[in-house]
Amino acid sequence: MFFLVVLVASCATSLTDTSVIVKERKILVNKRPYLIKGICYHPVPIGSTKRDFSGLTEDLALMKEAGINTIRVYEPIDNSAVLDEISDAGFKVIIGFGYNQEGVYDILSGTYSAYVEKYKNHKAILMWELGNEYNYHPERFENDIKNWYKMMDMAAITIHEIDNNHPVTTAHGELPDALALASAPNIDVWGMNVYRWDKPKEIFEQWKALSNKPMYLSEAGGDSYMTITKAGYDKGVNEKAQAAANDAVLESVFNNLEICSGVALFSFTDGWWKAGKPSTQDVGGWAPNSTGVPYDGTPNEEYWGIVDIHRKKKQTYTVVKSRYTNISE
Repeated sequence: MFFLVVLVASCATSLTDTSVIVKERKILVNKRPYLIKGICYHPVPIGSTKRDFSGLTEDLALMKEAGINTIRVYEPIDNSAVLDEISDAGFKVIIGFGYNQEGVYDILSGTYSAYVEKYKNHKAILMWELGNEYNYHPERFENDIKNWYKMMDMAAITIHEIDNNHPVTTAHGELPDALALASAPNIDVWGMNVYRWDKPKEIFEQWKALSNKPMYLSEAGGDSYMTITKAGYDKGVNEKAQAAANDAVLESVFNNLEICSGVALFSFTDGWWKAGKPSTQDVGGWAPNSTGVPYDGTPNEEYWGIVDIHRKKKQTYTVVKSRYTNISE
């Protein structure tokens, strides 16, 4: 009997005690508006190309100090202990599903639905996210982006049938057009990856004119390497440029909270695996529609963290901490 009681109590710790719904332009958690003070998180150690949560405890402490409340991941976390630790530390997670992840909880195989069923009651979950900038990649969908929008909407319907307690979102590259909105009416919250220099403010009025649904910036921000000298910032490693860009982006987001539900700043840590050898930090990389990356118009993919690969705080960390801890949820 004692064993049974302990087992039940242990299982109960992972069950959700929250309700996440959408009402008009707001995301509500337990009936209160929720502001996403977020960070994109894909921790890959030096020399590897695979995500690794062995440093999670240290990372969560740094995030908590910075005022972060939401973690956006690009693929599902199939580990209840990891989700428990994230939730116990006070964070919510936006779980991303890719189109083709070799049959592992992806959209192509339909196995994402098994993940939703498995974790729909976990208290860490904020939203389910379908795809990341797939509108930039029609070649993946027989060169017809309508095929993706149709599949995305069908997946949203399926998730709603399984779980009526969490919204479905997507990370769309830039402002969705009329085709995207008309093709995917079952998306509850539109995330947008936006790189408009350090001034995303126009997107909020543009969205207001298009839709009454909630939106947030699923990616935004700058990297800490300048490919050229520009806008008063010197070529080379330049944490000052990154800090200034992120400060301006966050100011714009928090000045438009009647439209925007927050931001998942890109990203928590530098990703050495993205542009060259995973054992070295390399300049370069490429991302579609990225000419608006501040301030050189070039995405240096391995320099985007608010902390470096060794978890040393960059100048932008102080900016993020100031902005996130001084804005009310």
